[in-house]
Amino acid sequence: MTVTPRPAPTARGLLYVVLSIGLVGFAGPFVWMVLSAFKPEGELRRVPTTWLPENVTLDNFRTIFTGLDFPTYFTNSVIVAAAVTLGNLALCSMLGYALAKIEFPGRRVLFLLVIGTLMIPSMVTFVPQFVLVAQFGLVNTYPGLVLPILALAGPLGVFLMRQYISELPDELIDSARIDGAGELQIFLRIIVPLAKPALATLTIVTFLGAWNNFLIPLVMAQTEDKYTLPVALALYSVGQNSTKFGLLMAGAVVVVLPVLLIFVVLQRYFVQGIAMTGFK
Repeated sequence: MTVTPRPAPTARGLLYVVLSIGLVGFAGPFVWMVLSAFKPEGELRRVPTTWLPENVTLDNFRTIFTGLDFPTYFTNSVIVAAAVTLGNLALCSMLGYALAKIEFPGRRVLFLLVIGTLMIPSMVTFVPQFVLVAQFGLVNTYPGLVLPILALAGPLGVFLMRQYISELPDELIDSARIDGAGELQIFLRIIVPLAKPALATLTIVTFLGAWNNFLIPLVMAQTEDKYTLPVALALYSVGQNSTKFGLLMAGAVVVVLPVLLIFVVLQRYFVQGIAMTGFK
């Protein structure tokens, strides 16, 4: 059995220092955002700024929950993010399985095309997507909000699932085929249970992108009843002459909570999925 040597005390201390600096760099802005959500507008604009709120207030959160149509915006965000996430989980896992384990002509070329689409900036495809959505009469509808985001997130999910599924043993699939199982049965009964880490990773990445997406809902939603949370908060906190930073901070806290909750629930699978999909 190979025993990994422990780092020397000096090296270990240096490692802790570097990791602590990294933690402050990543968590510092988030902590400041949370604390600023409880500051009045005047204190937020003070120079030099304060770290801890001197006058704790809940006015920013009251404005969000009472001054805005929060239930409608939150429901719209949930519908869009859930639909995009479920669509990616179904389509990307199926395509990943086909590209990883099913032999067919042009499989390698198709996979290279999928990888190639990752290099296309989203702004290049945004205008054609809007034209298609408008021609189908889906502007200011839930399908019009979901389909462009679903198309933008697809290639990454296909790559993620293909890389993970390709590491699964072929013997399991061959045995199922010998027993007479069809490809759909193999996918549902073997691939999906074994691919839970990759599916959890895809869930977090896709939900985060769909939940925080701003440009597509801003353009596709023509009326307030179709606004998502990021759009509503941006439109109502940025006035003609000034920005309500307290409302922005409180809104950012509200928006980030569902993402943190999903990450906490799926973090164990997320780490496994990242470790086994080529992102080592």
